[in-house]
Amino acid sequence: MIDFLEGIIPYISGLYTLPWILVGFILTILIAKITGREKIDKIMKKIGLILLYFFVPVLLFRIFLGTDFGEEQIKFSAIVAAIIFFMYLLAFIFAKYNIKKHKLTGEKKNLYLKTVLTNQGRSSAFIGGAMLAIEAWAVPAGIYMALVGIALFAVIPYILARMHKKESKNSEKVAQSNPLPWFLKLYPWYLIAFVIAGIALHATVTNNITGGGITLGDFGDLGFLIKFYTALTIPAALYYVGAGIHPTDLKVSELKKLIGLDKSGGKESHWIWVRSIFILTVAITPILTAIIFGPLYAIGAIPASWFAVITINSILPITSTNVFLLPYGIDRKSTVHSVTWTTLVCVPIIVALIAIFGTSLT
Repeated sequence: MIDFLEGIIPYISGLYTLPWILVGFILTILIAKITGREKIDKIMKKIGLILLYFFVPVLLFRIFLGTDFGEEQIKFSAIVAAIIFFMYLLAFIFAKYNIKKHKLTGEKKNLYLKTVLTNQGRSSAFIGGAMLAIEAWAVPAGIYMALVGIALFAVIPYILARMHKKESKNSEKVAQSNPLPWFLKLYPWYLIAFVIAGIALHATVTNNITGGGITLGDFGDLGFLIKFYTALTIPAALYYVGAGIHPTDLKVSELKKLIGLDKSGGKESHWIWVRSIFILTVAITPILTAIIFGPLYAIGAIPASWFAVITINSILPITSTNVFLLPYGIDRKSTVHSVTWTTLVCVPIIVALIAIFGTSLT
């Protein structure tokens, strides 16, 4: 049995994981003809939570169990924290610029600011999780994922809650103190706990033969079963991403609105907001990231794995979990369309970058 599973692992690891996006996309279209799309979407939503809670954390535990978390990892953690701060600061400045440009005032001004800030949050767990399949990138990608989780589900909801509470007080509306579902409020700390457990176990328990920290290999067959179980995470997550792409979203009419060829909605159209968020996600953020970190990599100041993980994370699509933040008073239409179109555009770019960097920067 173990030998059989060992033969499967190479085909669900590394670059072999990327086709699972296409598999998920095609199979979902075929199954939807029998069951209907709505039923599949409900099932996939539950599968997404299962992956978040029972697969991704265990995968991170496995990665960090085999890692000496030293000076290099601490440096990268500090860099990622700075990058995340920069991304949200950039979103804030960009939103302020557009507020002034479009002369937004009152509630619309605050609505736009919160919507842009929220939609700087990226899909680090599922789409970004594909980087965990590249062994050389696993640790930096895991660090990035864990810190983004804290920003997405702890820091940004706190900021939005404060803003929403202040607005509600001014307008005499009753605001929910924290409308985020409990399972998402818990998630970043739950994820970090697995990372810390892996690091702590490796650092405190010694292998009597090698003298180094304990690794998954020291658990024998159980260790291998954990390895196989966690190896399923990336193909499953990418299948989930592919299944979430709706062919009906590929509308020429909406594409024209996105790129500004159709301005039938006038200045009040939410597509103006979608376009600005799309530009921030797909162009401004990754370009500025490349300008900052490209030269650092070129002169050897940062390793190839760091550059690859930072670059790919900069162009990740907007996370679909942002819809859970709608009660904080962000614009629904702009958020939903921004998630859809950044996913449609960014996923092929990310697949190409992982394929290119996976062979040249490992």
